[in-house]
Amino acid sequence: MVNRSVFETSEASEASQADGSAGADPGAVFDWLDASAGQRARAGLTRTLRSRAADDAVLDLAGNDYLGLTRHPAVTRAAAEAALRWGGGATGSRLVTGTTALHTELEEELAALCGAEAALVFSSGYTANLAALTALTDPDTLIVSDAYNHASLIDGCRLARADVHRAPHSDPGAVAEVLAGRSHRRALVVTDSVFSVDGNAAPLAELADAARRFGAALLVDDAHGLGVLGPGGAGATAAAGLAGAPDVVTTVTLSKSLGSQGGAVLGPRRVIRHLTETARTFIFDTGLAPAAAGAALGALRLLRAEPHRAERAREVARSLATRLAAAGLHASSPDAAVVSVRAPGPEAAVAWAADCRRAGLAVGCFRPPSVPDGVSRLRLTARGDLTDAQIADAVRIIAATAPA
Repeated sequence: MVNRSVFETSEASEASQADGSAGADPGAVFDWLDASAGQRARAGLTRTLRSRAADDAVLDLAGNDYLGLTRHPAVTRAAAEAALRWGGGATGSRLVTGTTALHTELEEELAALCGAEAALVFSSGYTANLAALTALTDPDTLIVSDAYNHASLIDGCRLARADVHRAPHSDPGAVAEVLAGRSHRRALVVTDSVFSVDGNAAPLAELADAARRFGAALLVDDAHGLGVLGPGGAGATAAAGLAGAPDVVTTVTLSKSLGSQGGAVLGPRRVIRHLTETARTFIFDTGLAPAAAGAALGALRLLRAEPHRAERAREVARSLATRLAAAGLHASSPDAAVVSVRAPGPEAAVAWAADCRRAGLAVGCFRPPSVPDGVSRLRLTARGDLTDAQIADAVRIIAATAPA
């Protein structure tokens, strides 16, 4: 729905300046922002930044540290050693001076874990998704994108020159129907592997089958699957039997299970070569900082040495969901490490999250437009390093602070 009041305020301001006199207030050009902020406040959608201390004592179920590796000594030591050896930054784009030996090792070991031919590391998962969607499509491409896909995939679809069809959530039949009627030379099916709101997994095997029947490629954002799903945490693509497939491309983030920062695209070697030579968010972006590359590499090696961490994260998620449901709350049934609990509305969700924090528990708070179905939620990260006592404490706090 178009917000007419905001545009009308802006148009009125512009009209007054066009008539106006040389002495018009320069600050008036942003008056429309105040009206927009007021509308968000009335809808309960104000967002604020909160700085956290390094020694914050709250139990954190809000971040995405699925395996509890962000502060693991092996990971922090790898980050420190990388910074001391290579410096604070990558110094340039990957194609100029921004590729270190660490980047190359990380790409090789990521590809090995996930069963892909090759990998390409980016400064974030967001830029990895933008790269894949814009470089692997053209005006003669049809993109079929799941209705609940992450914002980075949506933005990638907007930036691509392709035609985009928004498919019903997790519906391979609907995807097949759209592909069957296409007139485009190429097609790309796009989906999250695990959806970040409720933690439900996409039917990847069925989507791959639909794509193959009609000559389409499959792009999977495995941000919430890497390190949690698949053999030894190899990810949702591997769990679906699609690792190394010639028609499947996977994007991942290094900021969740691997406890660092950055992203990567994995797939056939010729796809990675094409992205290296054409993807704008790779060519024109500064390379990932050495400390982040070192931390991700340290976490990746730890996961390969201790593959049980993936199953523990799923076990914690199931325990949280079961105990929350037993407490009478509407908790999602997790396929990976994300559990959500529905709230009556956006304001109630914000107040609920604040009450949890005051009681010693940090939880995520998802409200429109972050939730595609418009239902506000608390979002919990089932960290693999949580103890049973911490799980019990978290459930007790959430239940005790729940809105009436």
